[in-house]
Amino acid sequence: MPWVKNSKNSKGESMLKGIAAGVGVLIAILALGWVVTGNEFFLYKVFAPKTEQVRRGVFEQSRAFNEGMVRELENLRLQYLQVTDPDAKAVLATTMLRRAAGYNLDDPIVPADLRVFVAQLKRERLGMR
Repeated sequence: MPWVKNSKNSKGESMLKGIAAGVGVLIAILALGWVVTGNEFFLYKVFAPKTEQVRRGVFEQSRAFNEGMVRELENLRLQYLQVTDPDAKAVLATTMLRRAAGYNLDDPIVPADLRVFVAQLKRERLGMR
C-alpha cells in the first residue's frame, strides 16, 4: 500500500541525510582551513619583501657586517699585493671593486689606507678601458 510509509526507508533516508550533512560539514571545515592558509600565504607574499628589506638594512648597519666587510676587503687587498700573476691581479681587482661597490667606504670603520687603495684600483681599472 503506497500510503503506508515503510519504517526502513525513512530510517535509511535519515541516515543518508546525516552522512551527507557530515560530509558537507567536513568539506566546509577543509574549505575554511584552505582559505585561512591561503590568506596567510598572500599576506606573507605582500609583507615579506618589506620585512626582509628592513632586516637587510639593519644587518648592513650592524657592527658585525661592517667589521666583516672591512676584513674581507683587507684580505683581498693583501692577496692582490702578494700575487704576481697579472691575470690573478685582474681577477682580485674586479672582485674587490665589486664587493666595495655595494659598501659605504665613507664609513668611519673603514681605514683610510683601504679607501685610498680602492680609489687607486678604480682609477687603474678606468684607465685600462
